[in-house]
Amino acid sequence: MNTQGNESNLPRGIGAIGAEARIQNSVLRNTYLLLAVSMVPTVLGAWAGTALGFSLPGGPLLSALLFLGVAFGFFYAIERTKHSAVGVYLLLGFTFFMGLMLSRLVGFALGMQNGVQLIAVAGGGTGLIFLAMGSLASTVQRDLSGLQKFLFVGVLLMIVASIANIWLQMPALMLTLSLLAVAIFSAFLLVDLQRIVRGGETNYISATLSVYLSIYNIFSNLLVLLMSFFGGERE
Repeated sequence: MNTQGNESNLPRGIGAIGAEARIQNSVLRNTYLLLAVSMVPTVLGAWAGTALGFSLPGGPLLSALLFLGVAFGFFYAIERTKHSAVGVYLLLGFTFFMGLMLSRLVGFALGMQNGVQLIAVAGGGTGLIFLAMGSLASTVQRDLSGLQKFLFVGVLLMIVASIANIWLQMPALMLTLSLLAVAIFSAFLLVDLQRIVRGGETNYISATLSVYLSIYNIFSNLLVLLMSFFGGERE
């Protein structure tokens, strides 16, 4: 049986389309797997930070600048090594660091009478947003990549406003920024997941980093909102 002759009669684009689909499925599968694994060092970092009373040195402004410096250092290193196993280890190291940074917020929540419930609700809410954005990413026909520039500008404005609020100490501004953060990073999550589904992102380490940052910010800001509106008395 001449299979070579049969294959030559097939449209040339079919093989390329099949290969592209396999790559897309591989990136999506590996992204979800690495994302699940990355939650382990995040939880460990939050637990260790809470137990040890971790905090960055210096005042609020210095701590914020130090955090940004370390975070962007990780971003640069992960981007440079994203095609090797080193990129995976750096990503996991970054998620442990982010767990440490989350520990003060988690510790404050645990000091409330209903703190455990608030953390569980924030986690459940984050999961529901992730499922909703994942479903939309697979069904929305419009290309949403053009939103990235506007969302990035929104994040920069939030960072500036957050640093300004170190001196202003305005609770209303803090709550407003948390609401905006949930909305902006939910939109970021939708854009990133659509890019992965459509094959616009071919590296699962970069994809995982983007999705992780959105999930992290959604969870932490949901927790801030829940503590502000439904937090019980501190024990």
